[in-house]
Amino acid sequence: MIDYASRISGRIYRVAATVLYRGDQVECNLCMWRGSRFVDDPWHRATRCPRCGNGVRQRLLAAALELPEYRGLTDQKTVVHFAPEAILRDRLSRVAKRYQSADLFDRRADLSLDIGEMRGVSDGTVDVLVACDVLEHVPDDRRALAEIYRVLRPGGIAVLTVPQKDHTAVTYEDDSITDLVGRKIAFGQVDHVRLYGTDVVERMTAAGFMVDIVDEGRFPADIVVRNVLRPPVLSMNPLATNFRKVYFCTKPAL
Repeated sequence: MIDYASRISGRIYRVAATVLYRGDQVECNLCMWRGSRFVDDPWHRATRCPRCGNGVRQRLLAAALELPEYRGLTDQKTVVHFAPEAILRDRLSRVAKRYQSADLFDRRADLSLDIGEMRGVSDGTVDVLVACDVLEHVPDDRRALAEIYRVLRPGGIAVLTVPQKDHTAVTYEDDSITDLVGRKIAFGQVDHVRLYGTDVVERMTAAGFMVDIVDEGRFPADIVVRNVLRPPVLSMNPLATNFRKVYFCTKPAL
């Protein structure tokens, strides 16, 4: 059930924060808002932009797409974007040759697609597939990774993010946990079915991908602080993802 009251109160809070937190200490690299600090979210302090509502993972992705090796990645390309964040959708759709949003449940998406079974998408027809924090919702993520590999052209790239438990090697999943309360306790959210460890890379490489990991370490320290590419105050919640990563998964060229 959608909690409209919480959404409205959250928007009011963010609007007020754009006035309260005037300054020039931090800057959102998505909407270019500047202020003294970002606002809090349920997991972290001072990480969410009060203007556009985006957090660390979206800003880290935007920064990653400006790295020399990935700048222009989606320009004049065929792009499929799962569960699209609005501001990233607008940015990518302006430069892509063909941009299509995709979602299994959202009727506003261009494509009604299950990432684990992309019927209607032919082999090797997508240049770039973007799926941020999607795989943790999917019952069979290995099948989803195989499907992503299938639809990408040789040399194509999947841009993926997932929530990961800090300093944990092995992904935690338990199919016997089916009730919503149990999933929230185990995985941090009622609609999550796993909490990833660093072995997510092994799942990606097993699907055939070459994987490049981009985290805040790829950027100058002053940019990390100014754009808040890492939470300024680490969360003590044991399920929190304090150190975000963007995975660029390349399908080998022929």
